Amino acid sequence: MEKSSTKMTGRTREAPVNSSPAVAANAEGEEIEVLESTDVLPVAPEDYDPDNSGFISTERFRDLLATHGSELDPHKLEVLLALADGNADGKICYQDFVNLMSNKRSNSFRRAILQGSRQLKGCSLRDEVGLGLSQQLVRHIAYETLPREVDRKWYFDSYTYCPPPWLILTITIAEVAVFMYYGFQLDRLVLQVSSPSFLKSPLPYHPQLRTQAWRYLSYIFMHTGIEHLSLNMAMQLLVGVPLEMVHGALRIGLVYVCGVLAGSLAVSVTDMTAPVVGSSGGVYALVSAHLANVVMNWSGMKCQFKLFRMAMALVCMSVEFGRAVWLRFYPPAFPPCPNPSFVAHLGGVVVGLTLGVVVLQNYEQRLQEQSLFWIFFCVYTLFVLCTVFWNIFAYSLLDVRLPPPP
Repeated sequence: MEKSSTKMTGRTREAPVNSSPAVAANAEGEEIEVLESTDVLPVAPEDYDPDNSGFISTERFRDLLATHGSELDPHKLEVLLALADGNADGKICYQDFVNLMSNKRSNSFRRAILQGSRQLKGCSLRDEVGLGLSQQLVRHIAYETLPREVDRKWYFDSYTYCPPPWLILTITIAEVAVFMYYGFQLDRLVLQVSSPSFLKSPLPYHPQLRTQAWRYLSYIFMHTGIEHLSLNMAMQLLVGVPLEMVHGALRIGLVYVCGVLAGSLAVSVTDMTAPVVGSSGGVYALVSAHLANVVMNWSGMKCQFKLFRMAMALVCMSVEFGRAVWLRFYPPAFPPCPNPSFVAHLGGVVVGLTLGVVVLQNYEQRLQEQSLFWIFFCVYTLFVLCTVFWNIFAYSLLDVRLPPPP
């Protein structure tokens, strides 16, 4: 949405005695300026609220919408009407209005919309015609990822391709570049892990080199072969890019990185002698979070052929996981070092079904206000701390016989 200012000027009726105007004053011809900005909030409510109550009656609010509604985006007008109808106490908080016009949404706003007594009027977003290719893509992404029509319209109005979905694309390009580099260096594209120089790279996680902390994340850029890279890359792009377009690079990056880190740490605890390569931890975190979100909001998700597509996603995940299990127990090319572990996949799934679901279910909501987010985040932090101590002390206490360093 363009950052602009919209001035609404008009005559308002005298408010009821018991109401507390927060959006407009009683003076004739007063101007209300709403700054539509994602960074700067409008001016303080005291400028428009002589009683300093912070509320306006829904009746007064609807009168203002009837007077000035033609100056607003039609989708945003529908949301404002739903906000007015969703407040059973007859009042609307000034801050909810500010949040809406500033593209910031609170828990109270979401509850007011969901508990409203009326349905949003007007045609659905899918029925709109005359859209350009970029608008059609944004609409398609909205129906692929968001379960509520009000959220889909909100996203459709506010998305501007600035910034573009750069994070997942950058990670994917880096993975392909690293794979091609080692493909030429090792002179093989299939089962690169069978090369004696494969694990000599500074990127993969190796139990003998676990003190090199960057390896717990950098292993995602190494893959066992083109079959490994292709499956991961397909799922990463098909699921990760749409999710990043809707939820932003910060949130999707949080889920992805947490899945990657959980994958390598889980291997260091449960499969202590095995190395780790591949981006499956992060990919499985994103895919499992998205699939869980679809299942939990099954009736609201309007993506086409969703049952068939879920089945295909599960088949791809199963094929990739089965390939990893087979490779782990296949006789290694250079014993005693075993082939890469498959446990990173499971670590990613656990992150996706916990932290990832909370992130995807709270579109445009502040995560720091979600108690469930903090619960899962604290559990994840505790897991990381425990595995760090495990890596420091457990290997020597258990006298684990590790393979020689590459």
